[in-house]
Amino acid sequence: MSECREENRACSTCPMASQCSQDVQKKHQEELLRRRLSKIKHKIMVMSGKGGVGKTTVSVNLAYALAKRGYRVGLLDADIHGPNVPLMLGLEGRQLYVSDEGIEPLQVNENLKVVSMSFLLSSPDTPVIWRGPLKMSALRQFLSEVNWGELDFLIIDLPPGTGDEPLSIAQLIKELDGSIIVTTPQDVALLDSRKSINFSKKLNVPVLGIIENMSGLICPHCGKEIALFKIGGGEKAAREYGVPFLGRIPIDPKVVELEDEGKPLFEAAPDSPVVKAFEQIVDRLLEILGEKR
Repeated sequence: MSECREENRACSTCPMASQCSQDVQKKHQEELLRRRLSKIKHKIMVMSGKGGVGKTTVSVNLAYALAKRGYRVGLLDADIHGPNVPLMLGLEGRQLYVSDEGIEPLQVNENLKVVSMSFLLSSPDTPVIWRGPLKMSALRQFLSEVNWGELDFLIIDLPPGTGDEPLSIAQLIKELDGSIIVTTPQDVALLDSRKSINFSKKLNVPVLGIIENMSGLICPHCGKEIALFKIGGGEKAAREYGVPFLGRIPIDPKVVELEDEGKPLFEAAPDSPVVKAFEQIVDRLLEILGEKR
């Protein structure tokens, strides 16, 4: 940063000082972004073609499952307009602070760090009314100015669709390991998930796999599985597009209650079928990434 200040002082008498200052600032931020990302081994974005398929639930529990196995994990809530990660982790109302190393992420446990737009708002009810350029700037700051440190994984929870945020992340992180597509078995969700697959392919982002969420309901009375939204659609889409199928996650009413209470599923209900499903998904993901632990 001292180099940036020195260059600004040298340009202070130049008629192009304003533009020069912006160029120096941009150059400094790009270098900072490169250095931050160089300390992160695997960078994965979690996408969905439409809302309401449980993408944030997948992102949170995927990050938590990896952290439980001893990996150093960062979770970036990149949903600028609807940040829900803090609620699910019991962090709502908390604020970020700045140290000499940059913006400090909130620590969930020894291995899991989180950053969300929610930590910058005065109230969870405050709307973020921003256009694309401002959102791009915020995401750049979350990646370049947050002190993520050395990480094994950065999981990026994106908003639904293929708009500003997914495009910004794909442009900012040149070496993404890939995307994970979350869908439900319904045909309408599968239609939109195919758009996410094509989005990834057009931007040369590898598709690490599809996760079929809400795949069967676990009856709270008898414990049997009910095919509420059909089963197998995600696996069919994976075969159709030649991408890996990471697994299916059933609906468990207990999960909804725990998320609303901000209690991590892996701590509050370790025997849940949902936890077992995530464990299998993590096994498959680590295999695809060539990770062994």
